[in-house]
Amino acid sequence: MSNKDYYEILGVSNSASKDEIKSAFRKKARELHPDVNKTPTAEEDFKELGQAYEVLMDDEKRSLYDRYGVDGLKNAGYDFHGPFDFGFGDLSEILNTFFGGGFGAARQNPNAPRRGSDLRLDFQIEFEEAVFGVEKDVEINHLENCDRCAGKGVEPGTNPTTCPTCRGTGQVQQTTQTILGHFTQVSTCPQCRGAGQIISNPCKKCRGEGRVDVSKVINIKIPAGVDNGNKLRISGEGDSGKNGGPPGDIYVILYVKPHKLFKRDGVNIYLEKSITFSQAALGDTIEVETVDGNKPLKIQPGTQTGTVLSIKATGIPYLNAPSRRGDQFIKLNVQTPINLTEEERKIFERLTDIEKEKSKKEPFIDKIKGVFTKS
Repeated sequence: MSNKDYYEILGVSNSASKDEIKSAFRKKARELHPDVNKTPTAEEDFKELGQAYEVLMDDEKRSLYDRYGVDGLKNAGYDFHGPFDFGFGDLSEILNTFFGGGFGAARQNPNAPRRGSDLRLDFQIEFEEAVFGVEKDVEINHLENCDRCAGKGVEPGTNPTTCPTCRGTGQVQQTTQTILGHFTQVSTCPQCRGAGQIISNPCKKCRGEGRVDVSKVINIKIPAGVDNGNKLRISGEGDSGKNGGPPGDIYVILYVKPHKLFKRDGVNIYLEKSITFSQAALGDTIEVETVDGNKPLKIQPGTQTGTVLSIKATGIPYLNAPSRRGDQFIKLNVQTPINLTEEERKIFERLTDIEKEKSKKEPFIDKIKGVFTKS
């Protein structure tokens, strides 16, 4: 994936209209198309041009790109690797519109080994499982080579024949006149549908596909410290490849369920805790919930509402260094009592009287302090 500026690739300003972008693409495409440009980087340059075109012609992708760059597109789920298509599904349509087919297709061998598709698995875990890690057995569906035909797609004892139309290439081509000039049009062979072979006697189990859908249980090891949106790759558990190609992978996207008490920020955990008037005024030691169980927390006399205290190393483990952990922060809220008993009411009334008497004496005491200060 290119790190270049998409506007620079097309040669337009970042305020260019869609018509200007389309015009610039047509002009650049004629120069860079591999049927015309024979430089070693022609295919990559042309693909890069198509990527820039599609991002800037799509309002949503362009907005993300303008604000966050390519990383913003990746975080939104567009990616070149694995099952996260970068959103360039329309690129083939662009190529068909302007050039009658994709570049370099005539050089591809339809019978060459092809890697299997990657799969995506969205997986939800509990808050504590994200903190400490967990192993889960999960049932998935993926494509595996047919055991009846060994992935060949034909009935045992038979063989496919070379397609007479494309002569085994899987494609037919012709030169056509487009708005950009003469270009070689490459399209899928209509007789063999790109396979390069004709299967006269397809396998009865897979119906000629060579692969069958199979349910399988896999084990997922989730490390301590993962967060919402983290991705795990399980190698070799995606769809099986074609023509002897390797299998794809499974990408597990983690979603962490919110906790009823704890809030997470990076490797730190936050908790709000209510205390009484007497605990705030006199001090106390209370029990506080943590992911490791209840822990004692000392409250100093005169604690005010909104005070934040911490318990070290009871937060989230660092993903790449699980022996290290963040902290837990506790915000204290002094709770106003309601539904007072008669005894409690008398105590608070007496406290009110004491506070009034105290406030009357304070000015005189301040004067005395001033006298002693001057002397």
